[in-house]
Amino acid sequence: MPYGQLEVYIAYARGLEDQNWLTDMSPYVIVTCYTEEKKSSVASGEGENPEWNESFLFTISRGCDEVHIKLMNENTFQDDDFIGETVLSLEEVFREGEVETSMYDLCKDDENCGSIKLGLTFTREKNAEDDEDY
Repeated sequence: MPYGQLEVYIAYARGLEDQNWLTDMSPYVIVTCYTEEKKSSVASGEGENPEWNESFLFTISRGCDEVHIKLMNENTFQDDDFIGETVLSLEEVFREGEVETSMYDLCKDDENCGSIKLGLTFTREKNAEDDEDY
């Protein structure tokens, strides 16, 4: 397992299924790597095509071989709604150092429910010995 810094860049989402009846959705993203979790700002009222253009840094040590992306819709008077999710393997970014910003399908109940554009960059720690080669 390589050691270093993982940057997850969240650009935008497209084609989300609207969760609200009367108002536009206010989506946000939760990014999880192993036990570390980060939350984007809320794209208030941006509906089915929200934009964030935010980056999150994770320290990679042990146990993180994938990143989990979950989209939620913020609600004021009730629990937030689950919109969709995707899980990305980190094998390529560990090997290449960068995965270009691309669109990834989001799923809910095994069905496509939109897509999200994101990119990954990994900066290997200089004097760290890796347990495995990627």
